[in-house]
Amino acid sequence: MENKISCQSCSIPLDATALKGTDKNGLKSKEYCKYCFDGGTFKNPEMNLEQMKINLKNKLKKLAINEDSIQKMVNNLPLLKRWKSS
Repeated sequence: MENKISCQSCSIPLDATALKGTDKNGLKSKEYCKYCFDGGTFKNPEMNLEQMKINLKNKLKKLAINEDSIQKMVNNLPLLKRWKSS
């Protein structure tokens, strides 16, 4: 089974370089997407896990992603690096 890399904040797949955020040094992040992370900091540092769940659901629904896939991504959020200590 292929091990896909996902954003460690919102769980979207990081399968394209264009989706990756940037680290403080300006290089592409290996852990976070451009929607969550820029210049080495989170775009919404005050966001908590529950807010991210709502945000993710809303964005995926707008993209017409099926409910099962949405629920899997939302259920995965607490396992991601950003939220493990929440």
